[in-house]
Amino acid sequence: MAITVNGKNIDITPAIRSYIDEKIGKVANHFDQVRNIVVTLNVIKNPSVAENHTAEVTCFLDGAKIHVTEEAESMYASIDLVSDKLNRQVKKHKDKLVKGKAKNYSIRTSVQDEQVEEIEEIEETTEE
Repeated sequence: MAITVNGKNIDITPAIRSYIDEKIGKVANHFDQVRNIVVTLNVIKNPSVAENHTAEVTCFLDGAKIHVTEEAESMYASIDLVSDKLNRQVKKHKDKLVKGKAKNYSIRTSVQDEQVEEIEEIEETTEE
């Protein structure tokens, strides 16, 4: 998994980079099909804007793309908010995949298959 960090009106310091790696890197613990994550940090330099730090994250998964944006008064707060939101959405995506696969393997289907096999065995023994 590669994390790419871009900045608009902000210099990406090693401290910010390591903080992003720590927070956003947790996504890989929840879901192993993460291919690439692109983080874009933006600062609005207008003093009348209260929440002037924006963090955008685009997470590329196998067969899906998740895009999350959050704004806050500090860059670290916006990174925290966006990482929490990304974790929730990745977990939601993973649950959808797991539930979709589990739908095909219901108990009713497996019991019916076993009953069909038993009926076939009984028919074979009665024919002999």
